[in-house]
Amino acid sequence: MKRLTLFEFEDFDWLPNVVRTGITNLIVVFHKMMGTSDVIANLILELKQHHNFSQIVDLGSGSGGPMLEVIEKVNAQSNAEMNKLILSDLHPNPTLVDKISDLNLPNVSYHRDSVDATNIAKAPDGLKTMIASFHHMNPDTARKILHSAQDNKEAILIYELAKNNIPVIVWCLLLPLSLLILVVMSLVMTLFVRPVSLSQLLFTYLIPIIPLIYAWDGQASLMRTYTFEDVEELIGDMDSPDYKWTVADATKANGKKLGYYIMGYPK
Repeated sequence: MKRLTLFEFEDFDWLPNVVRTGITNLIVVFHKMMGTSDVIANLILELKQHHNFSQIVDLGSGSGGPMLEVIEKVNAQSNAEMNKLILSDLHPNPTLVDKISDLNLPNVSYHRDSVDATNIAKAPDGLKTMIASFHHMNPDTARKILHSAQDNKEAILIYELAKNNIPVIVWCLLLPLSLLILVVMSLVMTLFVRPVSLSQLLFTYLIPIIPLIYAWDGQASLMRTYTFEDVEELIGDMDSPDYKWTVADATKANGKKLGYYIMGYPK
């Protein structure tokens, strides 16, 4: 596989929640800047033409990412009944769960119990989504997730914003410059975090822990992302007349490419 097994600070339990939250806030801003919610919403509506569902279960949600906007766009464009969104995680953060619940968003809830993406049969019913989180899974776990979806005849949509399409040596040579660019970007994006906390400002502008970690995690995630060939290797011999897999570039309304997706559903 071309994918590199690098670490991201977000994967470590010892990372302080105040720093983790600051990073996820930047990720939400970045998704808004890129317009990923429109892309994901259109993919969900496309999948709905092949496999009907009224509920979306987001796996590995963290703080929710762009999915809170996605469900609004899906329901705004859907002529059928309103779709519900259930956010979930393997290790849900009670504070974050309460925060989402306190927003009282229509058709949105956060599952308080652990949901294991490798055992989809025990997850709530509905379309399963993984948004910019699949690259965190090692090959064995990633393979189990795909197999679990097909074996249980569950529809799944995996979306990755990054594309691992540059040679490793080029990534290494450009790493210092890339890290600097992401640090500067994080300083600017913090101005668009809403609501912004004092701790986010403190650990961004006075003690720049959040920008440094955001920069490294962003670059590491690029090389941890599975390529099309990697995904084909993960799917392997899963070819079945009863289930269809599609791996393709994701595109915006103007035709510009923005990440890629893995779509699977029972025929």
